[in-house]
Amino acid sequence: MGDDSHVNLPPGFRFCPTDEELVLHFLFLKASHSPCQPNISIPDLDICLHDPWELNGKALSSGSLYYFFDKVTENRVTKNGYWKELDMEKSILSSAGKKMGIKKCLVFCTGEAPDGIETAWIMQEYHLCSSGMGGALFNREGRRAELDYDRWVLCRVHERKGDWAEYVCYGSSDEEDNVTELSSPDEMFLSTIDDNLDETSCFP
Repeated sequence: MGDDSHVNLPPGFRFCPTDEELVLHFLFLKASHSPCQPNISIPDLDICLHDPWELNGKALSSGSLYYFFDKVTENRVTKNGYWKELDMEKSILSSAGKKMGIKKCLVFCTGEAPDGIETAWIMQEYHLCSSGMGGALFNREGRRAELDYDRWVLCRVHERKGDWAEYVCYGSSDEEDNVTELSSPDEMFLSTIDDNLDETSCFP
């Protein structure tokens, strides 16, 4: 944990959020212009300006994982390659079973599309779902929040070891077993979002 960038946690703690926590506590707050967690600073980066092996010291790092916010874009070309979207997509559900977001999986290829060579670098891209109330929800302070659903994504990048793309994109049973219970304030916050989320529409 001592090598992590942009993280201010007590010794022994590691930044290891679930998919639901990434969408609820970070991407949602970013899109609603609300303050994020005080001890966690996820930076804004333009993925097109950095190859994945250059993320160390620029993105929030936790072990071998790199986290950052980026603008929604279909152009994911860098100076040495491009991110190719894989045919893998997972719905992110709230504890009430409502669709909060989607997770896309991409692999970094060196060279020019579509003839690039796949590398071991994988990116998970988290998108928010649109709201059934036209994007109007309430943030933690109880203020009405207009969400930029189609503006921000949260990215998690790492270099995979071995052939485990399916694990990277969809998670494992161990990951699900390690999910902790939400605190009462979190449950109330999540309940507010659950009441307003549309179950079908996502960006993009």
